[in-house]
Amino acid sequence: MGDANSTLTHLNQAGDAHMVDVSEKEVTTRVAVAEGAVHMRRETLELIIADGLPKGDVLATARIAGIMAAKRTHELIPLCHPLALSKVEIELLPSPPDVDQPHIGVRSTVKLKGKTGVEMEALTAVSVACLTMYDMAKAVDKAMEITDVRLVTKSGGKSGDLDFGSKLA
Repeated sequence: MGDANSTLTHLNQAGDAHMVDVSEKEVTTRVAVAEGAVHMRRETLELIIADGLPKGDVLATARIAGIMAAKRTHELIPLCHPLALSKVEIELLPSPPDVDQPHIGVRSTVKLKGKTGVEMEALTAVSVACLTMYDMAKAVDKAMEITDVRLVTKSGGKSGDLDFGSKLA
């Protein structure tokens, strides 16, 4: 899961939580991609695609919620830096009609030029987009399930590029 010799950067020498000082880090282009999925009944997926739910356009609302969440990650996750994001993209990917487990995949791409990464912003965007879909469709399908929220790729910064591969089609 990680390097056994690495240290937790959000703990100081006394073991107290603190915000990491990034003032001496190099400014680089940093990009993170995260994904997740909301599994649902086929009828629910069809209603969402047809914009047939009483709360309105689920996909448009989830996209906006994800973008807003990425921009406000520092207000939600303790010790995250406020960042001037240059790009937040949310892709909503309904599964094909013939799959066994109907779902809507969510993929976020977050980018900036800065001194710290955007992994948390990408993960927060996916999480909130998924939660928004659940909220808007729960009246017709309370058994929906949010799964597989994970970092897919990150680039830039001292640790370089990582690619864990997508689970979405």
